Amino acid sequence: MTKTIFRWILAAFFIATGVSHFRMQGLYIAMIPPWLPQPALLNVIAGVSEILGGIGVLVPSLRCAAGWGLIALLVAVFPANLHVALMGHMPGYGFSPLTLWLRLPVQAMLMAWVAWVSLGEERVPPI
Repeated sequence: MTKTIFRWILAAFFIATGVSHFRMQGLYIAMIPPWLPQPALLNVIAGVSEILGGIGVLVPSLRCAAGWGLIALLVAVFPANLHVALMGHMPGYGFSPLTLWLRLPVQAMLMAWVAWVSLGEERVPPI
């Protein structure tokens, strides 16, 4: 039951974050390091991936693949979060530099959360 609740919270988080990639495109594009090509396209890919991954963890037959996809996405967006921390500010927000650096280990916690709710087999308690 607990895992199910946390799975739904995780799904809502990723779906909402994915939608925000389209509602606040400028913010996300500004976070992308300048050495990466086509920031607008990368933003769309990230947003769609978050939405599909969030939905996927709710579908038992897709859960494992969606979990691995979200973990891969979190690894892929790490350079953008590191870039923001190195810049010392997030465009459009007044976060302190410390907050930006603390966001980096949060990604590892998100990966652990994704793994917990989506990878491995579901165990049914014995009656």
